[in-house]
Amino acid sequence: MSTIGSVTSSTTDTSSTSSTSNNQSLTQADFFSLLSTQLSMQDPSNPVDNDQMISQMASFSTVDGIGKLNDEITSLNTVMTSSQALQASGLVGQKVLVPSGTGYVSADDPTLKGVISTSTPINSIKVAVQDASGQVVRNFTVDGSAGGNVDVDWDGLDNSGNAVAPGQYTLTANGVVDGTSEDLYVSTYGHVSSVSLNSSTGAVLNVRGVGGVALSDVLAVSEG
Repeated sequence: MSTIGSVTSSTTDTSSTSSTSNNQSLTQADFFSLLSTQLSMQDPSNPVDNDQMISQMASFSTVDGIGKLNDEITSLNTVMTSSQALQASGLVGQKVLVPSGTGYVSADDPTLKGVISTSTPINSIKVAVQDASGQVVRNFTVDGSAGGNVDVDWDGLDNSGNAVAPGQYTLTANGVVDGTSEDLYVSTYGHVSSVSLNSSTGAVLNVRGVGGVALSDVLAVSEG
């Protein structure tokens, strides 16, 4: 029993010594202790120059300030990440507008809604719906005479009036601007199924059939 106790004590002492030796950071108290020693041991006939002393103190203050700033930034990042996670969790079950023309059609949600962006009013915007293989399954037009953000709502039916199979579909839009045919930017709504945290991008929304979308990329939110 005494042998075991001796080994345990030795391990503790070694750990303590190792911890002490690894802590080589110079604290503010250590700095002023060294400065006091320097002043007490200086040559009276050749004392330390005031400018040199002030420079040393300023340098230490700068380093100490940077260290505290880094700690505050780390703490702030933690708070922001937690805040993002809380905000993102409230979007589960909702639909969000994402900067992509691709959306997902399912049996329980057979329609696809989105927004077409145009800086110029266009009387008739041509919309094409493509399946995952790039095949066009539906063509229709929407009124873009108001310009700006134009709502688009696809009912999930193909050109023959039949319901399409569940899967990914992409909306593309085209309109005539100043006599020239132009492709228009399309965003679509997707259902948020879950939320995850990423160390580099923060909160990521997992949108059904689309994948991960950064919270900062969400353009709008609607009811699920």
